[in-house]
Amino acid sequence: MSKIKQIRPSAVSGMFYPGDPHILEDQISGFIHERPNETTAVPKAIIVPHAGTIYSGSIAAAAYRTLLQYRHVIRKVILLGPAHRVYLQGLALPTDDQFQTPLGEINLDTKTIQKLVDDYPQISFSDQAHAEEHSLEVQLPFLQKVLASFRLIPFVVGEATQKEVADVIEYLWGGDESLIVISTDLSHFHSYDEAVKLDTIAANHIESFQGELLGDHSACGRIPLRGFLHLAKQKGMSIKRLDLRNSGDTSGRKDQVVGYGAWGLFEL
Repeated sequence: MSKIKQIRPSAVSGMFYPGDPHILEDQISGFIHERPNETTAVPKAIIVPHAGTIYSGSIAAAAYRTLLQYRHVIRKVILLGPAHRVYLQGLALPTDDQFQTPLGEINLDTKTIQKLVDDYPQISFSDQAHAEEHSLEVQLPFLQKVLASFRLIPFVVGEATQKEVADVIEYLWGGDESLIVISTDLSHFHSYDEAVKLDTIAANHIESFQGELLGDHSACGRIPLRGFLHLAKQKGMSIKRLDLRNSGDTSGRKDQVVGYGAWGLFEL
C-alpha cells in the first residue's frame, strides 16, 4: 500500500493573503508585474518580508520577479524564517510530505529533510513549530507563481548560533537549481520617520554583511539572517537592494509601521 501523504494545510490564507485561489493568483501576479525587473542576473538567494500581502507583497515582489527568467532552472528552495508562535531551540523541519496553499500543493524534499535531521544535532522535527507559522507560508504563493516546479526544504528557526545556521545552508548550497530564501521583516511599530531611520541602519548592516550588528528589534528574522550573511560574506557574494519601504508606504497608516526590505544576493 502506498503511504498516505501528510499535508500541512494553509494556516493563514484568508488572513495574511487571499483564500480564494483566483483572487490570490491575480494579486500575486499584479505585484510581480507592477514594475519591470531591475536586475539582469538571477540571485542565488533573496531576502524578503513576510507580512500580509497588502502590506509587504509589493516589496517581496521586487525580489521574486528576478526569478522569472530562471523559473525552469530552480528546482529546490531552501526557505528559512523565524519562529513566531512557539519557543524553539535550533532549526525545525516538518514531517509533512507537502505544504498546501490555495494555489495547490508543494512537494517537500523529504529524503533530504530526513538526512538533515539525522546528521545535524541543531535540526529536529517539529510540526508544532510549522503548524501556524506565517513567516514561511506567505512566501509560498510567490514561489508557486514565479517557479515552474520545485521541492521545498522549510526551516522554522528558533534560538541558534550563526554557525549552526550557516553550516546547514552551506550543506544545502548546491548550484543554479537551488535557491535560498530568508524571510524577515524589519523594525516593528515605530512612527514612520523613526522606522525609516532604523530600517536604513539595518539595511546598511545587511548590505555590509554584518549580521552580528543586527539588534534584537531590528529584524524578526535576524537569527537566520545572521547565519546566512556570515556564509555569504565568506563566499564573497554581492548584494543588491531591490526595495526598502514600510507599511506606512503601502497601507497609509504612519503612526505604527512595520519595515520591509527586499534584497538579491549573487555569486560572483
